[in-house]
Amino acid sequence: MNKNRLEAFSDGVLAIIITIMVLELKAPHGVKLDALKPLLPAFLSYVLSYIYLGIYWNNHHHLLHTVKQVSGGILWANLHLLFWLSLFPFATAWIGENHVDSMPTAFYGVILLMAAIAYYILQRAIIAKQGPESLLAAAIGRDWKGKLSPALYLAAIPLSFVYPWIGNAVYVFVALLWFVPDRRIERALEKRNV
Repeated sequence: MNKNRLEAFSDGVLAIIITIMVLELKAPHGVKLDALKPLLPAFLSYVLSYIYLGIYWNNHHHLLHTVKQVSGGILWANLHLLFWLSLFPFATAWIGENHVDSMPTAFYGVILLMAAIAYYILQRAIIAKQGPESLLAAAIGRDWKGKLSPALYLAAIPLSFVYPWIGNAVYVFVALLWFVPDRRIERALEKRNV
């Protein structure tokens, strides 16, 4: 099966997710700059979620460049990832409305953790289809960011019940870790094409 449909479907779903998130942002009731202050937490949660979705889109795009053929396992693993990403608008709205509360902060971390696990499963499904000597297997290597991120989410979730700002700080830190695009796949593709 060709990967083009998988890529187009995934791009469409991510576009819808971002659209839903932006529609959750409400206009202020006043006309002065002070009217924006109560909306700041919702806006900041939107920005963080938008960055996370951008990170997933960017890395997913590179990931699919390594795919030669799509299997049923890859399709299901991709749908699994999209499921967790589709919960971003809900988690974003909840944490935006209650940014200093433990439960929404922890729930946001659970969604981030599950999306990270789903991305890992998708990587493994691709490697299983293409073999341990595949381009993706070579590009991933030790994947320290891919292993560190879920560990940080696992730490941030219970810490959110102690101090929610710690959980939020960890989520921002992980986003900053991934903000610089991961070039491993690009380098592996360039090396293979030389």
